[in-house]
Amino acid sequence: MKSLTKILVMALVIAAGLGFPCFAEKIVVEGSTTVLPIAQKTAEVFMQKDSSADISVRGGGSGVGIASLLDGTCDIADSSRPIKDTELDKAVTNGKDIKAHVIAMDGIAVIVNPANKVGALTKKQVRDIYTGKISNWSQVGGDDRKIVVISRDTSSGTFEAFGELALDKQKVRPDALMQASNQAIASTVARTPDAIGYVGLGFLSSSVKALELDGVVPSKETVLNNKYSIGRPLFMYTNGKPKGLAKDFIDFIKSPEGQTLVDEEGFVSLH
Repeated sequence: MKSLTKILVMALVIAAGLGFPCFAEKIVVEGSTTVLPIAQKTAEVFMQKDSSADISVRGGGSGVGIASLLDGTCDIADSSRPIKDTELDKAVTNGKDIKAHVIAMDGIAVIVNPANKVGALTKKQVRDIYTGKISNWSQVGGDDRKIVVISRDTSSGTFEAFGELALDKQKVRPDALMQASNQAIASTVARTPDAIGYVGLGFLSSSVKALELDGVVPSKETVLNNKYSIGRPLFMYTNGKPKGLAKDFIDFIKSPEGQTLVDEEGFVSLH
């Protein structure tokens, strides 16, 4: 037994002397599909810099991430909306002290298929489309074709933010096609000529067309100067003040290098 103990101690000493980490620290990051590209990219770069770090990143939606944090099954919850009062109440019940960390800004872009000749809408028109008052593109300057409404599902923070900022908390029409992620909405709009949807800035590409909203193009600049009316912060939530790897990871995202990665992913940096 003493020999085995000596061998283990020597192995640890040798590992430390060679610069190898003896124990890898692991955290789980879960939640918003909007924040997901930021979390994935920054985790990848962080783990390249620190080989002892093990950061597991997954999506599921803001509501899923916050629920996991409250249940203690993840260390950081990604969210594209502020935490709800009901979630804070559950946190108190579960003995959690939830802390918010703003890691970037975003704009929710209203998108259509590139073949659609409509290039601009007012926020009222968007609201009327999503609540069912407008159902044909001809009512907003387009062709005489039925509008196919695409929306996020109800566990999505983007769904919550869009409902508050664009729809004045009115309900989305019942025939809307609900999608589980930003990428799913972008892909559906890209292959559906008469569709309309909404995504975070980081999911814009040449396969969809972002509409002007009240004469303002969704962009990093218009979000920063508050000209674009559907802008919102992006969050990471922790139970209490972050410690260890969780703190180091969030600090890295907020650093100049991390914020450069935020910009590269198509979102709006804090610097």
